[in-house]
Amino acid sequence: MPGIDKVTGFALGPYQTAVIRIGFAATWLFFLLRELPHRHELYGPDGPWSWDMAQQLIASNGAFTALMWSDGQVWFEIVYALAIVSSALLLLGWHTRAMSVLFMVGVLSLQNRSIFMGDGGDNVIHLMSTYLVFTRCGQVWSLDARRAARVRAHARARVEGAALWWVFGLGLSTVTFMGELSGGWLLFFWGLWLVHGLWWAVGRRAPRSELRKLLDVVANLAHNAGLLVIMVEACLIYATAGWYKIQGSRWQDGTAVYYPLNLDYFSPWPALSELLSSSGIMVLLVTYGTVAVQVAFPFTLFNRRVKNVLLAVMIVEHAVIAVVLGLPFFSLAMIAADAVFLPTSFLRRLGGWVARARGGVVSRLGAVRYLRPVRSLRFTRSVRSVRSFRSDNGAVPDPRSRGGKRGEEPPEHARVGFTP
Repeated sequence: MPGIDKVTGFALGPYQTAVIRIGFAATWLFFLLRELPHRHELYGPDGPWSWDMAQQLIASNGAFTALMWSDGQVWFEIVYALAIVSSALLLLGWHTRAMSVLFMVGVLSLQNRSIFMGDGGDNVIHLMSTYLVFTRCGQVWSLDARRAARVRAHARARVEGAALWWVFGLGLSTVTFMGELSGGWLLFFWGLWLVHGLWWAVGRRAPRSELRKLLDVVANLAHNAGLLVIMVEACLIYATAGWYKIQGSRWQDGTAVYYPLNLDYFSPWPALSELLSSSGIMVLLVTYGTVAVQVAFPFTLFNRRVKNVLLAVMIVEHAVIAVVLGLPFFSLAMIAADAVFLPTSFLRRLGGWVARARGGVVSRLGAVRYLRPVRSLRFTRSVRSVRSFRSDNGAVPDPRSRGGKRGEEPPEHARVGFTP
């Protein structure tokens, strides 16, 4: 059947998954860098949610966090640094299969350590970081895709992948021996490690065998299922938010947007917030429009044109929330989730624009590097000509030159470094 062949034979939505990978990795990376001076108060030993309280909660709900393996400050710094590095490497698409796992470990470790930190966008990142592990999110717009087109680079990537696999296996063995992993998380991480090792071994020893084709089918199914879950999750977020808003009296009378605009905590630009909240018609339209868009969006997926219009409206809405209410990372997380519904033609066009812009910047930098030595050479030749003219006409030589007396230059060094 054509549908089954398409689902099992291809990893669908390569551009959409690439945008999701870049969006969530960039959002989490920017958040970690911005909160770098406050990391100890948010997730570290100086936070209000103590290590003992977090340990009791983890013991009851079975959540995963590497920060529960030790309460030392050095271990916290290591985990935080690994979260930053894995986010940056996943953003670039370097060994995305391994980096997606590390990215998930960093997100879960920090967020499950202090569950009360965040602005709503952390919940979206929490979920999407787990779903990205099952997707082939490095097919396009990644260093992996760039290496795949080069034979030598692809061979080097295999060696790097094997080294990463052994390092992760050693770390996983150490953690298991210490008793820090148990139950479902133990099976989950060891299963990922074994599957990645089998994938590498079959690709190295028998790249055209039936077993490799079977692994490709399984990987495509996992990718397509993960992509479907991401789409369903985004629809559920909007649907539940919209239906819960309908039940609120402030949303029903059209005044709900007025209140956050007049809270100091959500007013980074007081003049702008006051301007928007001063118009009753504007508040009414935004309130009812937000509910209508969120409730209607899941039903518009069957109509491409209407879906694209509402998608643009939601992206603009989140951009306005980022500026007006001062919630940039929540907005970035939601925009990254919305990107799964962007049309492939638009993403290809966007990729072409970025590639042309990057090519223009690289060409300009190359031109500057080429012109700089030429200008330097012309300047050196002009200086040499002036000095030669002054020396030939009995002028006082450069006082910085070597000589016995000040102002004198030894005859044997008079033309050293100068053209005749």
